[in-house]
Amino acid sequence: MLRKLFVLVVCLGLILFAAGCGQDETASDEQKDIPVVGIIQLVSHPALNLDYQGFVDQMKEEGFIDGKTVKLDFQNAQGDLNMTKTIADKFVADKVDAILAITTPSSQAAAQATKGTDIPVVFIAVSDPVSAGLIEAVGEPTGTNITGVASNDPVEQQMDLIEEMVPGMKRLGVMYNPGEANSVRNVNLIKDYVAGKGWEVVDGTVSSSSEVQMAAQSLVDRVDAVFMPQDNTVMSAVQSVIQVCRDNKIPFFTGDTESVKAGAVATIGNDEYDCGRQGAELMARILRGEDAGSIPPEEIRKRTLLINKKAADAIGLEIPQSVLDRADEIIE
Repeated sequence: MLRKLFVLVVCLGLILFAAGCGQDETASDEQKDIPVVGIIQLVSHPALNLDYQGFVDQMKEEGFIDGKTVKLDFQNAQGDLNMTKTIADKFVADKVDAILAITTPSSQAAAQATKGTDIPVVFIAVSDPVSAGLIEAVGEPTGTNITGVASNDPVEQQMDLIEEMVPGMKRLGVMYNPGEANSVRNVNLIKDYVAGKGWEVVDGTVSSSSEVQMAAQSLVDRVDAVFMPQDNTVMSAVQSVIQVCRDNKIPFFTGDTESVKAGAVATIGNDEYDCGRQGAELMARILRGEDAGSIPPEEIRKRTLLINKKAADAIGLEIPQSVLDRADEIIE
């Protein structure tokens, strides 16, 4: 009797196991029917995280919900430029349906990896996609597998803002990683523009986030203000710059709004969340069947004048009323 019962239990277990396998196979088949978008983000910091969040939120509005109608395979390179290439190569090997590349290094890696394939690439958070070799012109169809959103920094407006807020401005410290093409381009634009103002530019260069604090300290007593363009390396350790500048009463300006929310003084910067949404709109068009090469790359559509009055008060910097009057947002 016990032997028959044992055999019955074993048989029942095998039946349930087989049924479970059949369900897994069905679920797997369903997953294969939805498009896969590989996402490469260079590093985690508030601005880039907003790009990603804006992308995800807008994709939902477009009807592409992660895990249901699309699979978003998010990969973070943790600031390692070589890792962006590894991630991009894997996406190509996996034959994803499209790639979202966040930042210039990620976009360059994706463009290189997808050469000779039909995998579309949408770039966002790229300051100068033309100089980066991604496209030939903004606003014109590329005829390739690449399109995206150009997030050019309004360098002249940013420098004019610093001049308006820092009386007697003569020496500007600029913190950036010379290994980031977007940063080099912005720094060159800064140097060309402020030469007409008679300013001296003092470089504070870094090659990794661990060098940021030391580079910031090297600018103390040498500059009247510090500026950080949209540099991913410096932004990933921006709190160190904020602290050094605050301790030494140096006005710190940035190219991104999230760093101002964290404690920098001011910016005229790109709306990174909306940039992500803009990129999602392009991606949705591709997933619905449009060819990436027929979709003209776009300029970022939204910028913000953000003032951190609390940070300015902490270093004794008085903000002109003319700046306060036209600010989009003031942090008290």
